[in-house]
Amino acid sequence: MLKSKIDKATGFEKRFENINTVVFENSTDASKEVAQEIASLIKEKQKEGKPCILGLATGSSPKGLYAELVRLHKEEGLSFKNVISFNLDEYYPMEPNSINSYVRFMKELLFDHVDILPENAHVPDGLLTKEQIADYCHEYEAKIEALGGIDLQILGIGGNGHIGFNESGSLQNSKTRLVALDHITRVAASKDFFGLNNTPRTAITLGVKKIMEAKRVILLAWGEGKANIVKKSVEDEVTNRVPASFLQEHNNAVFVLDKEASSKLTRINKPWLVEKIVWTDKLTRKAVLGLALDLKKPILMLTDADYIENGMSDLLADSGPAYDTNIKIFNKLQNTITGWPGGKPNADDTNRPERAEPAKKRVLIFSPHPDDDIISMGGTFMRLQEQGHEVHVAYQTSGNIAVADDEALRFARFVIDYNEKFGIKSEEADNIYKKAEAFLQNKKNSEIDIPEVRYIKGLIRKGEARATSHFVGLPDSQIHFMELPFYETGTIEKKPIGPEDIQLTVDLIEKIKPHQIYAAGDLADPHGTHKVCLDAIFEAVKVLKPKEFMNDCWLWLYRGAWQEWGIDEVEMAVPMSPDQVLAKRHGIFKHQSQKDGVVFQGTDAREFWQRAEDRNRETAELYHQLGLATYAAMEAFVRWHY
Repeated sequence: MLKSKIDKATGFEKRFENINTVVFENSTDASKEVAQEIASLIKEKQKEGKPCILGLATGSSPKGLYAELVRLHKEEGLSFKNVISFNLDEYYPMEPNSINSYVRFMKELLFDHVDILPENAHVPDGLLTKEQIADYCHEYEAKIEALGGIDLQILGIGGNGHIGFNESGSLQNSKTRLVALDHITRVAASKDFFGLNNTPRTAITLGVKKIMEAKRVILLAWGEGKANIVKKSVEDEVTNRVPASFLQEHNNAVFVLDKEASSKLTRINKPWLVEKIVWTDKLTRKAVLGLALDLKKPILMLTDADYIENGMSDLLADSGPAYDTNIKIFNKLQNTITGWPGGKPNADDTNRPERAEPAKKRVLIFSPHPDDDIISMGGTFMRLQEQGHEVHVAYQTSGNIAVADDEALRFARFVIDYNEKFGIKSEEADNIYKKAEAFLQNKKNSEIDIPEVRYIKGLIRKGEARATSHFVGLPDSQIHFMELPFYETGTIEKKPIGPEDIQLTVDLIEKIKPHQIYAAGDLADPHGTHKVCLDAIFEAVKVLKPKEFMNDCWLWLYRGAWQEWGIDEVEMAVPMSPDQVLAKRHGIFKHQSQKDGVVFQGTDAREFWQRAEDRNRETAELYHQLGLATYAAMEAFVRWHY
């Protein structure tokens, strides 16, 4: 049975949950544990001389699981010769060798690295004619039934609660079939297909009925982006609007979650409602701010009755009247607000988020993509520069995959026109343009760009980033283009973080010796680059920690266009005036290739400047609702202690 390092809830404490859930510190530990369960099942079946029937999933969630199964095969001799697998789904139509094919996904991540017999690995066929699909789906289910059903089914979960491609509205008795993909699903997948227009509209999926007939079901969910739908699936009513909720009626299903994906479950988000807790400062702040927002009351207007009626009477017993706690939380929240993100010189900094000294700090802003700095913390960026600090910005990746093909061709053509206008003869430039033009005119959906096209796209984003930094007031000597190698694959799928990525980060930090580092802590980034870039910084900081200059270096985390820190997490909030909001917008506009039709839009149709302004305004409104001063906008930060 799955064990967990941080999950200690009893049946009573899980009374809000209608599905067994197991929470791990991280997805790596969780994936290893699930791999061990699969390995045990395979070995048990081998002893019995029986096949092991596995239902397999694709997507980002099972990648770590497959990597661990490959390791178990190569290093510990786990054999897959008795395994018969059935994948949940496949896009339709889809060539099996396409980079987005689930056939290719399974081969590259699992099948080609273990000894499963090719005839035993089943993935729905994306090349059928529509007339063939119904019979094919019937035969797919018949094969499963003839083998006695699926012994263990692995699932991921979509943002709308889909399992397989059983979208919202699917019935519990639905069979294997061709389905139309929900817009939300297509938008989420569009990053893999270089835009929504290239994303398939249909797919073949195993039906809910066959999933529910599996002897055991393990659903994997990682990251904050899955937290809300996990809560709906686990705690709310069973409904076909959230197909994953059907698993509440399965007699042997488990949700395996990392800490972030579990964060909205009641026993984790509001543990005081399910058990007696020790009221730490952190939990007290979370509870009081949450209560004020739920009741739409300023902090100082909360009463003893509000606490008692909302499961917080223990806090009153521990800390005295509500008013005393209200004052304490109000003051702490007020102390997060500062117009001096680099510290206010010659001021008492006892209750300020940042130190007063040194008055002039060296600041290093890490930007995963070439626009995260201005989108996520543009107001703070400009204020640090205006207040006389030595501000450096480091663009960690080229961002080249997020440039449209026609934009690349336009810039390449500009070079030809420029040369022609000024009488510059360059056969090399002509050849590069012709090669790029020929490639782009014949480029297939999701085909990897040739190096020349990638370089052109990278130069476009580099120029935009430099323009933004100049707009803020930075000289070229304080603008750093790192081009971390993990990113340069030409595809959405990146390499794992490597020693070279970490060393480049170490070298830059050691060169600047900053008093402040700002880094993107936005782990909901839909293509994962922020997470890898943050890991590189964390690893670099570990390496550098013994250095004397690191004693004076504070690391602040900002979040990007996708979401904001919870109000209870914020440790520094930098307010912005209407004029500063407008200046930030103009800085974002320097990134022309990211306007009016972003390649990686995610599930949000707004442009990045709109997202940033809405998010910053909403943060300011939260502070106002809680009874603090009114500002046009606010950027929020959390300090990471190493």
